Amino acid sequence: TENNHFQYLETLRRNRTKRSKTKTFFVEGVNAINQALAHHWEIEAFAYIDDQRLSDWASGILQKSCANTHYELPSKLMKRISQKEDTSELIAIINIPPDDLERIPVRHNPLIVVLDRITRPGNLGTIIRSCDAQGVDGIILTGHAADLYAPETIRATTGSFFSIPVIRLASPKDLSGWIAALNEKHPGLEIVATSANAEQPLDVHDFTQPTVLLIGNENHGLSVLYREMADSAVTIPMTGSASSLNVACATSVILYEIGRQRTENR
Repeated sequence: TENNHFQYLETLRRNRTKRSKTKTFFVEGVNAINQALAHHWEIEAFAYIDDQRLSDWASGILQKSCANTHYELPSKLMKRISQKEDTSELIAIINIPPDDLERIPVRHNPLIVVLDRITRPGNLGTIIRSCDAQGVDGIILTGHAADLYAPETIRATTGSFFSIPVIRLASPKDLSGWIAALNEKHPGLEIVATSANAEQPLDVHDFTQPTVLLIGNENHGLSVLYREMADSAVTIPMTGSASSLNVACATSVILYEIGRQRTENR
């Protein structure tokens, strides 16, 4: 029967308020759980199937587990919780880390990506994946946005979620002091806005210097505060009839151009 453990896990999976209140989130999938463990995320609990033999992978994780709690569930209830086509045998409940900008380890030539009110979990997850692929130091998510810790967001990152710090802030105002301090450590830091209406093509701009890249909302672009904060703005040249790209696609294109320039400049 549906017990309290099932209700807790099922609510945590689908309810943003529950995740926020408990400061925990729901993770399933071999790669995602492996990445969480590899990057030393704090595991609050594991839930696993108790009426069939576990794989060597799941058994090994449980044997080494330092989680506070283990939940045993029958396969029929695990099937109802799992969002995978093949029901997960193991689910992790992971603690949400603090939204502290000090979690971003800034290197000698930093690249920071700031996301302004990204509303779709799939877009957010894909952007995180691209940022990880291109060695971005950290991501800052501001405004009323998609839930960073929703299963849909995490799934779209295909494991990259756990390898790059993502910090949530309420507004651009919460970021200004940190950027000022970053500029003191890295003179020449440039804040670059992205816009379909910008005049400067992406490939003409010099991204080899310390950069904070601003990415705007899917429908409305960057807020006024971010546009005023920017030192320059770039656009992706297009020759077809499309006037813009999906925000996740556009971010990937920009990041790969930044990576190309920085690799050639070494």
